Amino acid sequence: MFKQIDLQRLVKEKLADYVFVVVSNRQPYIHTYVGDKIECSVPASGLTTALDPVMQACGGIWVAHGNGNADREVVDSKNRVSVPPESGSYKLKRVWLSEEEVDRYYLGFSNEAMWPLCHIVFQRPKFDDEDWYTYKNVNRRFADAVLDEIGNRKAFVFIQDYHLTLVSRLIKAKNPRAITAQFWHIPWPNREAFRVCPWQNEILYGLLGNDLLGFHIAYHRHNFLDTVDRALECRIDNEKFSVTHGNHTTYVRPFPISVDFESITERSQATEVEREMAAIKNKYGITDEIIGIGLDRIDYTKGIPERLMAIDQLLTKYPKYKFSKRVVFFQLGEPSRLKIKKYEDLNVEIERLIADINGRHETDGWRPIIYIKEHKSPVTLLAFNRLAHFCLVSSLHDGMNLVAKEFISSRLDGDGVLILSRFTGASRELEDALMINPFALEELAETIQAAIEMPEEQRRKRMDRLREKVREYNVYRWAADIITAMVDIK
Repeated sequence: MFKQIDLQRLVKEKLADYVFVVVSNRQPYIHTYVGDKIECSVPASGLTTALDPVMQACGGIWVAHGNGNADREVVDSKNRVSVPPESGSYKLKRVWLSEEEVDRYYLGFSNEAMWPLCHIVFQRPKFDDEDWYTYKNVNRRFADAVLDEIGNRKAFVFIQDYHLTLVSRLIKAKNPRAITAQFWHIPWPNREAFRVCPWQNEILYGLLGNDLLGFHIAYHRHNFLDTVDRALECRIDNEKFSVTHGNHTTYVRPFPISVDFESITERSQATEVEREMAAIKNKYGITDEIIGIGLDRIDYTKGIPERLMAIDQLLTKYPKYKFSKRVVFFQLGEPSRLKIKKYEDLNVEIERLIADINGRHETDGWRPIIYIKEHKSPVTLLAFNRLAHFCLVSSLHDGMNLVAKEFISSRLDGDGVLILSRFTGASRELEDALMINPFALEELAETIQAAIEMPEEQRRKRMDRLREKVREYNVYRWAADIITAMVDIK
């Protein structure tokens, strides 16, 4: 197993002469006022959860949007603060955006255009000229923040996701010595879907400014190369998986992202997690009920209504799960992007579904679905992971889905069942999960029933194999593979 210390050694060996910079829209730590005091917390984000241990191992600078109401109070004259608070392993440099910029760059172009464009879940993307104009300006702001730190020095700049497609070109225009890699955390659609974007060529040109472009799985890499081949005058090498456009070559690779398996396993054993498990059982009157969980940001790509309707079908077809062998499904939802109408409508739909389903099936003070719509601490999430008999990941389309890997990592008891959508990147690796098509509600209900009734020996064998997969290919191996690929390329 590749460990944090191995990554530290690799960085010192391979990147000793380089400034190491990560760039993302979302920041790994947020400072907010709680009364008169400033508290530092970790926002809900698979991306930042995965990258934070990498940065703690590597050191360097993380450039991100500062969106906390106390963020400005804790930074220095260069808008930097040392994080995590307890160790100060690296610097977080914050980029300040106005409310209008957030509305147009983040909510507008990034999440009303790019997000639905790349996730094939039948949501029409919205393309707005002003959103695109603001998106370009904000990308320039992020590039300037990076250049403010690296100057003309050699640097390895690791750019994250669909919010920052233009940043690599802008950095290299002023510092050609910078090596840039970008990781695309969401799916890349087929070329016919992507070509509807009015600014397709500018986005592709921006991404091809990178030396290395990473996707979760080979299928998304294939879609990207196919899109570029159709849209631009370029040369594609199908053996090296590279694109040469003008006089610059970009290598395109799959790197399935993972989690810090050892850290999650260790934290899951903490006394505070045990106390939280007891508190949850006491609060909700849990004794010998079968517990299922769904842990998600509330997003239309996550298949939350579909899983709720499958629970309804399960209870209708198998009434024993509401009488002699009761099932309680906890849906934890992190509110997200509520200024976008599609998300507002989704919240209304989820709450209506839960009220209807509970109204049909609840009896004697028991209700099948408990909805917790708020941000929960890492300790609480670990407690739910450990309490669950099954974890349901029913994404309609997902680049990877780290919730699945976090659930596996937390199961130090070697028990529990993962039910996983075939339309996640994680399904390529986690073959011992029970695979489902989230659009097929009867199949989904039957799979939940199979998870509940699965013999303990079979559960444990499956979980042992899943844990071994995540243990061996953890987030440090992921980062090491990207860094090694960059060094090999150069």
